[in-house]
Amino acid sequence: MDPIALSIPAFFFLMGVEWFVSWWRGVPVYRFGDWVANLGCGIVQQTSKIALALVTGILYVYLFQNHRLYELDAGSGWVWLACFIGVDFFYYWFHRFSHELNFMWAAHVVHHQSEEYNLGVALRQSAFQGGFSWFFYLPLAFVGFPPVVTGTIRALNALYQFWIHTKLIGRLGPLEWVLNTPSHHRVHHGQNPQYIDRNHAGTLIIWDKMFGTFEPEGEEVVYGVTEPPNSWNPIFANFHHWALTWRRMEAASNWRDKLRVWVDRPGYVPPGMVDTAKREDPMSKYETTVVKPLLIYVSVQFAFLTAATTAYLFYRRLVEPAPLMAWGIAIILTAGSLGALLDHRKWVRPLETFRPAVVSAVFALLLPEQLLSAGPLALLAALSVLSGWGLHRALAVQDAHAASETAYGGEVGEL
Repeated sequence: MDPIALSIPAFFFLMGVEWFVSWWRGVPVYRFGDWVANLGCGIVQQTSKIALALVTGILYVYLFQNHRLYELDAGSGWVWLACFIGVDFFYYWFHRFSHELNFMWAAHVVHHQSEEYNLGVALRQSAFQGGFSWFFYLPLAFVGFPPVVTGTIRALNALYQFWIHTKLIGRLGPLEWVLNTPSHHRVHHGQNPQYIDRNHAGTLIIWDKMFGTFEPEGEEVVYGVTEPPNSWNPIFANFHHWALTWRRMEAASNWRDKLRVWVDRPGYVPPGMVDTAKREDPMSKYETTVVKPLLIYVSVQFAFLTAATTAYLFYRRLVEPAPLMAWGIAIILTAGSLGALLDHRKWVRPLETFRPAVVSAVFALLLPEQLLSAGPLALLAALSVLSGWGLHRALAVQDAHAASETAYGGEVGEL
């Protein structure tokens, strides 16, 4: 079982603890739309990574079985320690290149888009990042590290980085000399000029100190990216920078500049292009006004989405490929639909009206009998009806609020 999937209950428990402590201290670190977007990105990434992980895993196994230089014993503690150092070293270089080459930044930027900093941000991952990271670990297969060792260490490396996404833990004394800590990683998430492209470490901060990319935390960190997506929709978040880069490539007048758009540092704009993607005010944050009924509706739907995703991760081996793909698509579309609702996009309203019923039908028709019985199916049908009523009421209140804001000269988001 994937260690990430097994850790889901711990993730939610620790986020709850962080929220409570921040509330107790009077220093809020969560915003509802941002939290939904963060977890939505994590859900999209976890749901879509299955096929990609299979392909990249097969290549690692092939190299290990046919081209390894040494016979390393998976039962040796020294092999695990050496693999830990190797994984962390190659993670540093993957992470560093993900900030220095624009086509890799497009596959990594999702993790940096949040304008807050909390444990939920740790779960905000790109659906495309796995398509680039796997290549950096292939030297470990040539050396002879067994796939089970490398896979486990990579998962533990990712799990370690969860706890460092918080404002509530200050500096940790001598641990700061060796380990990647919340202080070091807060720097990494900053858009302050002196913080950009710094502290790429996974577990050990020593690589940044060795290779000249270390920066200690000084002035207050301003979180987010300089070219924000301005959306709570996780699907849009994953494609935003790809689309931005494509527009810049089309605007380039020659093939050198077209290529440079992809391989130069992020933010490169070809000569002559008027670019409006950059944030004018680094301190501004994207926000939308969400009335209470809509907040409740999204919260309830997101709870079901989280349950469906958890079941997907735990029971995917019991499901045939075609139903599994349909299940994954339903999860991804649900995450995108809920994010678009918080963005107040009009086009999502008819989609969301019928989505609960369509998703229930997909489950009823495609999933195996051991996962669905008459009771759960009846519950899904009832919830579909209640969802339609709840959405209708929530949107009516949201529209009334928007009309009131407009009548009194207020500003409202795009509806």
